[in-house]
Amino acid sequence: MTASQETAGSVPAPPAWVRRPASLAGAVTAELVERIVRGVHPPGTPLPPEPALCEAFSVSRTVVREAVKLLQEKGLVRVRQGSGTMVTPPAMWDMLDELVLAATIAEDESLAILDDLVVTRRVLESDMANVAARLAGPDTLEQLRALVDRMDELVDDPATYAESDRAFHDTIMRVSGNRIARGVVRALESQVVNTARYLGRTERALCVASNAGHRRIYERIAAHDPDGAAEAMFNHITEAWIVRRSGTADPVRLRR
Repeated sequence: MTASQETAGSVPAPPAWVRRPASLAGAVTAELVERIVRGVHPPGTPLPPEPALCEAFSVSRTVVREAVKLLQEKGLVRVRQGSGTMVTPPAMWDMLDELVLAATIAEDESLAILDDLVVTRRVLESDMANVAARLAGPDTLEQLRALVDRMDELVDDPATYAESDRAFHDTIMRVSGNRIARGVVRALESQVVNTARYLGRTERALCVASNAGHRRIYERIAAHDPDGAAEAMFNHITEAWIVRRSGTADPVRLRR
């Protein structure tokens, strides 16, 4: 049954659970998040009533109420006295939430949500590179140089290369001292780091080009050039994503 064939009041049966989940409320929440993001329950429409959800998921009212509370915390629904539980517009959803972001990425064929993720990461990491160029001491510079040199040796091993790639970026974020910005980037990256739609192609030539960008960033930080480091980070993240998404990036979204 497609989303267009389902009504706001209907509740299709959830996927069969091989074993009953440890957290029933969490399992019901995850399924409802996916349905809301897919448009099974469109914005402005009510969720099915509590008894219907209980029957569909074979759970108690307590479990359904907990699931609705979790949906409300994620910004996907709003409970109105007398009007039921209404699905909210996407602009109100918590896009840093693990379930919401994962479901949105899975449904977004245009890759627009990944474009937004890359733009957010680029803004934050460029600023942190700027600060790192001011604060980096000898130990940090040696660590960054060693990572860049190591990645030159790993261009034929994309999986291991990616580990050093993440370590390079995280070293810069950590030395910047901006714990909030680092936390946001790490949270976003954790949702997509192993997904094919974000990783794109991973052949040797792309690793070589990527590490050339890392070396430019390192050189600007080592030269204690804040503006140069920020620009090098900006260009590296932009260029790497354009290549990974097969050259179809919208220049308005990704370029200055």
